[in-house]
Formats: sequence, structure tokens, C-alpha cells
Amino acid sequence: MSRSAGQLRARAEAATAALPALMLSAERLAAALAPGAHGQRRAGTGEDFWQYRPATTGDTARSIDWRRSARSDAQFVRDREAQVAQSAAIWISAAAGMDYAGSAERPTKRDRAELLALSLTMALLSGGERVALAGQPPRPGRLQADRIAETLVTRPTLDRDDDAPPVEALRPGQRVILFDDFLGDPQPVLDYLARASGLGVQGVLMQVLDPNEEAFPWRGAVLFRSASGAIGHDTRDAAGLRSAYLARLAERRETLSQAARTAGWHFGTHDTGAAPAQALLWLWSVLEG
Repeated sequence: MSRSAGQLRARAEAATAALPALMLSAERLAAALAPGAHGQRRAGTGEDFWQYRPATTGDTARSIDWRRSARSDAQFVRDREAQVAQSAAIWISAAAGMDYAGSAERPTKRDRAELLALSLTMALLSGGERVALAGQPPRPGRLQADRIAETLVTRPTLDRDDDAPPVEALRPGQRVILFDDFLGDPQPVLDYLARASGLGVQGVLMQVLDPNEEAFPWRGAVLFRSASGAIGHDTRDAAGLRSAYLARLAERRETLSQAARTAGWHFGTHDTGAAPAQALLWLWSVLEG
């Protein structure tokens, strides 16, 4: 979709105005997690630190730390372990449908996904991890949160109904968090999970929906149209479609949940009418596990 210079400038100005509010909201959510040193103990090169373990048969007297052992009735051995930051990649769908909000009082799905993504980014960075948007190099530190926030608020929305995470950006051993409504063709996501599993990549699928998409409250004559305008359906009895819609939604969720379990991932849902802290705490709990 072509954009005039004026449209581009208007979007840039709107993004600049939105950035401080997004950063502030994300900081408040991330602060509630108090992550500490989450996710840093991994084999490999990095900063060394000492860790104590109970002595076992085969440990020599020389290997026992007598000073530490004197503080208890047991004997302890001091081992050197490497402290290495993990890396996490975050992807948010830019499909046109993510700009949907069923009420002016609720955020769009994109807005909520961006808030959750940035809050999680800040929490992970505070724990010493390296984080990036999918396809970009992961980096540590507060400046990385600023870079990610700026990218999120300035990126354009696609003029199509579907978007898919980049399979080519997967890297062995990393963790990935995907935010989408997952209402489009599920096959690209299923293929992505299969590839991720083969590379030893673990992660989370977070489905973000508006409450209207959860409950299907429409009645009477309604013209349904996808955000891009490519798909439409005209009905005089919207309420009569509710049962079929909810069944399809449940079926889609089961498909994604099963695929996630098979790949060693987690699948979660969040609607924009709920508090974002609930979703953030769930994300943190499954990543901690």
C-alpha cells in the first residue's frame, strides 16, 4: 500500500507521541515481576561464579570448602560455573486485523501485544538476558528496550490479513515469544513450530483477541469484513452463526495448543478486556519454568 509523505510524517509524529506512554506502561508492568538473575546460568563462556553443592562420595578433602562447611553440619564442595545470558526473540504480527478494537474503550490487539512484548523485554533485560525482535541481533541493556520500543511504534501495519514469523530468523537454543491473533491460516505457524523444534528452540504462542472475538456478541443483520477488506460475509442472522464460530475458535486453539506441546512450547490466550498483568505474569511463569 503506497503512502504519501504526509501520511508517513503523520504516522511518525503519532509514533513519537505514543512512545513515552508505551515505555512508562511497560516499565510499570515489568517492575512488578522483580526478575532478579533469571535465566543466566548456562554452560559456556561467560562470567564465572562459585556455586556450592553437598559433598558426595569421590570428592577429595582438598575439594571441600571447609569455611562454608563450618556453617552447617554438612560438607560442601565449591564448583565454578559459568554465568551466560540467554537470548530471546520476540515477534508481533503486523497483520491488518491486529489493529482491531471492538470498543473505543479498549486497546487494539496490536497495542496490547506491543505493551506485553515490551514489558517482557524489560523484565528479561533486567535479568541479564539478551533480547531482540525476531530477525534482529539480540543485545543486553536498557538501550535495547528503547530500540525495540521505537521499532514497535514506527513499523507499518500490513495491508493483508495474514502475517507469519520468519522461519529463517530461528537460531538454535534461543527462546521465542510470538504474539498474534492466530485467526488466519494456521499452517505457517505449524511449520514454524516444526522447524523450531528441530533446532531446539523453545517458546510461547500468545493469542491476543478482542472480547468481541471471544464472545461473538453480534445479532441481526451484520456485514462481516476482514481488516484488509479481502474477505467479507453478509448475514441477516449473526446470532445464528455464534455457535459455529465458537466451535471453530475452540478447534483452532486446540490445534495450536497441541502443536505447541509437541514442539515443547506453550500456548496461552489473552483478551484485551483483561488486565495486561495477568498475561505478563503467565508469560513469565512459563519462561521461568
